Amino acid sequence: MKRIFLPLILACLGLSACRTYEKINYIQDVRPGEEDRIENFNPIRIQPRDMVSIVVSSRNPELAKLFNLPVVSYQAGSEFSEYGTSQRLLGYTVSDEGDIDFPILGTLHVEGLSRKETADLIKRKLIEGDYIKDPVVTVQFLNFKVAVIGEVMTPGTYTFEGDKLTILDALGMAHDLTIFGRRDRVFVIREQGGQRTIHKMDLRSVEMFKSPAYYLKQNDVVYVEPNNVRAGQSTINENNVKSVSLWISIGSFLATIATLLVNVIR
Repeated sequence: MKRIFLPLILACLGLSACRTYEKINYIQDVRPGEEDRIENFNPIRIQPRDMVSIVVSSRNPELAKLFNLPVVSYQAGSEFSEYGTSQRLLGYTVSDEGDIDFPILGTLHVEGLSRKETADLIKRKLIEGDYIKDPVVTVQFLNFKVAVIGEVMTPGTYTFEGDKLTILDALGMAHDLTIFGRRDRVFVIREQGGQRTIHKMDLRSVEMFKSPAYYLKQNDVVYVEPNNVRAGQSTINENNVKSVSLWISIGSFLATIATLLVNVIR
């Protein structure tokens, strides 16, 4: 009897472990070392109501100063200039028409431009207008944010200073999915050009890299769907459910093992 039940127990445990790995492991069909062409990456484009910082530098600081907004400092909750312990640059808010009002140069249309293209536009106008001969222009997003909600460890809204953010980066900022999050049902909700699009992604497959939502855009919302276990707990107090379900699972497992052992001994 022992020869029958012991392999059966091990087989059951092995099958259970395999099913668990299939549900929670990322990128299960990856082939290590295999090169894959990067697709769907486009630099973040400036949109109406974005806020960007633009800094002009030159060998002549006095000339560059004319084209820069003042630095604002903060101390003990108050806001003032030139003093304080922390500082930040003021930014330009892009109008609904896609314009910014830039010092001396006037109105500039920047909607649809990348950071580099915006910097090149301003640099060209500074040189053409003979304002600065050697300008260096730096453009940075100030309000690039995404929301991560659902079954993640720390849901919330996260800001990002660069212009290349992937869904894995966003989930990393939210400290990964919980054990109850479905890796095969992660959604990216995107509003752009007056339209809303919802993209579904499966984090277990390399196909996610080909999704148009793999690289996130401003104000995207990432939603991780809960699995059936979490959905079944939604009407009960979460803390009680965790402890009760844990002990029920342990008790059920021990009872099963005890029953099998009794049968083996007999």
